[in-house]
Amino acid sequence: MTLESLVQEFAANVTAQTEAILRGDAKTGNKHADRYMAAFRKLRAHGDEGREALAVLLKHPSVDVRTMAAAYLLRYRTAEAKAVLEEAARGEGVIAFECQYTLKHWSDGTWALDPE
Repeated sequence: MTLESLVQEFAANVTAQTEAILRGDAKTGNKHADRYMAAFRKLRAHGDEGREALAVLLKHPSVDVRTMAAAYLLRYRTAEAKAVLEEAARGEGVIAFECQYTLKHWSDGTWALDPE
């Protein structure tokens, strides 16, 4: 798979997970989560080139995709990723809560989605 196709797989599965959760289908949502996490692991295997490919999603039109990419890119693109998460954290609903939680873990040193 190309880096671009892995980025597309990441974004598509984040979106599909959100849709499944909104339908109350946690089982399907978890399958999509497994898929975007697998796509990230494959991107990470390419080092910073893979992370850079994922960084295009920091400007994705979907807040779900944008914030999930930001959560995974906090170490690599700290300032840009934090800005995406902080903006979404000011909103309401599940995404805002998840962003607040991610930022809390980042600030207290327990964030570990992409360790060095």
